[in-house]
Amino acid sequence: MAVPIEDPDKLRQILEYDRVAVVGASTSHEKAAHIVPAYLQRHGYELRPVNPHASEVFGERAFDSLSDVVDPVDIVQIFRPSEEVPDIVSQALDRDGVKAIWMQPGTQNDEAARAAEAAGIAVVQDRCMKVEHGQLIRNPMN
Repeated sequence: MAVPIEDPDKLRQILEYDRVAVVGASTSHEKAAHIVPAYLQRHGYELRPVNPHASEVFGERAFDSLSDVVDPVDIVQIFRPSEEVPDIVSQALDRDGVKAIWMQPGTQNDEAARAAEAAGIAVVQDRCMKVEHGQLIRNPMN
């Protein structure tokens, strides 16, 4: 089993990266896959939405897949079912510069996490990036 990142300092370090590919970004304002990245965008993160059914999300061009994102990416944030994670991680491993994979609550795949970690990429599973940002960056006393 991949060891989850629990250390607040390691989470803070990941949250300091600012270019985020949001795989599974939603155009539905009531879904977490829209609420969380929109929050991140308001707090200075550069988003690259991945949604093959949209041309634009968060006012940014949407890409069909992570492989199609032309800009540099620091964090790959995943809002997809756990069984899709291996393919997403594989696409992340094919890119230069990815520093972290962040799987939102309800998303976890230990095998894909181990593959990413073996390639030197930090992995966060089953945690909300918005919640962690709020606790560790906006309220740094934690």
